[in-house]
Amino acid sequence: MSGNQKSNTNFLMQGSILAAASLVSRVIGLVYRIPLQRIIGDRGMDFYATSFEVYSILLLISSYSLPLAVSKLVSARVARGQRKNAYRLMRGAFLFALLTGTTAGLIVWFFSKQITQFFETPLSFFSLEFLAPCLVVAAVMGVLRGFFQGLGTMVPSAISQVIEQIVNAVVSVMAAYGLYQYGAKIGAVLGDPEKYGSAYGAAGGTLGTLSGALAGFLFILVIFLLYRTILKRQMKRDHSMEEESYGNIIKILILTIVPVLLSTTIYNVSAIIDTRIFKNVALLQGYTATDIGVWWGKYTGKYRLLINVPISIASALAASTVPALSASHAKKDRRRIEHQINAGMRLSMIIAVPCAVGLFVFAGPVMELLFNDTSELAARMLQSGCVAVIFYSLSTLSNGILQGIDRMRVPVINAVISLAIHIGSLYALLYFANLNIYAVILANVIYAVLMCILNQIGIRRATGYRFDFFGIFLKPLIASAVMGVAAFGIYKLVRILFGNGVSAIVGMIAAMFIYFIVLLLIRGISESDLKKLPKGTWLVSLAKKMHLLR
Repeated sequence: MSGNQKSNTNFLMQGSILAAASLVSRVIGLVYRIPLQRIIGDRGMDFYATSFEVYSILLLISSYSLPLAVSKLVSARVARGQRKNAYRLMRGAFLFALLTGTTAGLIVWFFSKQITQFFETPLSFFSLEFLAPCLVVAAVMGVLRGFFQGLGTMVPSAISQVIEQIVNAVVSVMAAYGLYQYGAKIGAVLGDPEKYGSAYGAAGGTLGTLSGALAGFLFILVIFLLYRTILKRQMKRDHSMEEESYGNIIKILILTIVPVLLSTTIYNVSAIIDTRIFKNVALLQGYTATDIGVWWGKYTGKYRLLINVPISIASALAASTVPALSASHAKKDRRRIEHQINAGMRLSMIIAVPCAVGLFVFAGPVMELLFNDTSELAARMLQSGCVAVIFYSLSTLSNGILQGIDRMRVPVINAVISLAIHIGSLYALLYFANLNIYAVILANVIYAVLMCILNQIGIRRATGYRFDFFGIFLKPLIASAVMGVAAFGIYKLVRILFGNGVSAIVGMIAAMFIYFIVLLLIRGISESDLKKLPKGTWLVSLAKKMHLLR
């Protein structure tokens, strides 16, 4: 195997490892949200979601872009053999993270009441205060994750993600239950036990976030301390004369972070804008604050939670794409760049398309199974917006591709254009079509579609790469359509004998096998593609035993 082939295989392998960890983390997050939802209710999820949206924005501004920036810059230096500069960059980024994370944490701590009053959920300040120290922890942990990703290994980041989510899940449920009881007692005195119980219970959920972040940070810190011995030996063999100053490192970090920060901030700001627009317009249309809170709780606590599971896989692929493309770009290897773009997009769609179809087909059964929610609203929300999984996966990955090839401003410009159209479409769908919460879902789909189109144009201009519609998108779609019809039929047959829980699980397991078989039959994935995945050799062996590969 040539050096290029090994690099490309490693790029997909590392991306798959991080994607698998992200999927496991999301599944854990999905599982613990079920008891959390039942403890604090849709009203409590409104408090929880509001505090998290504020936290997410401040995390974006302070440190969210650091892992990507550090991985990009470290990988470029490692590709040139500059191990000392890679280490100096990590140290400079660590100091930068401490400064920005602490500043954001202090803002949250001292202004939590004013911030949550602005979003018309003043009791969310309980939740927000627990997230203040988490901003510092997340910042420094992000630097260490980015450093290892820049070295070409996603394993420390992957394991720390899983540890973080396990601790988060356990503490969130326990703390939510305990604080809900405490809040309900206070609320009984004040005349609204459910309201105060939900607010305090939501705070318990964010306490779990802080606990998980601390656990993930401690793990990756121990790994880094163990790795320092190897790092010192590598730096001794580094005879490059150029030593970067910390002033120059901070400057490069800022120049790299700002474009990434702007594009991701614009995307996440859209969630806060959606909150304000939807709640204000709904109030003007005569809906009660309680009804609006319940709808928004379903949207954030159920719909967005479910579609973010497969989207997280695209985020993981983007995280592995950036350092890999940065290294190829530093070597001016155009052929490898095109191969990595194509490989990343194919893998992303092989996962995202069947997930979107599965969410459409099993919308009602999944809502009933996970949340005990048999309402038509919850199922229709998921069916209306499941296509967002495909377009957000593509736009997230294409953002990473553009950043990896030093087209940092392109995603920012595209995000601004998409956001402007998104806001206009949201107002139109609310005022003129009177679509209520569905307006928010459809407006976000419009945003994701626009980002995909504009980013693909940017990639083509920068690299000459042409999107292989048939190979990347159409084949997974054909396999997914067959999967959807067959799996839903199996679900209906099994439900005749068993309840929703058993039949939904059987139907979804059947869906995975059917998709895998059909995809292989129509040559939607090749033997070489399978071998690049974790346990790929075993998958190839299984496919050959089933006579699906020659």
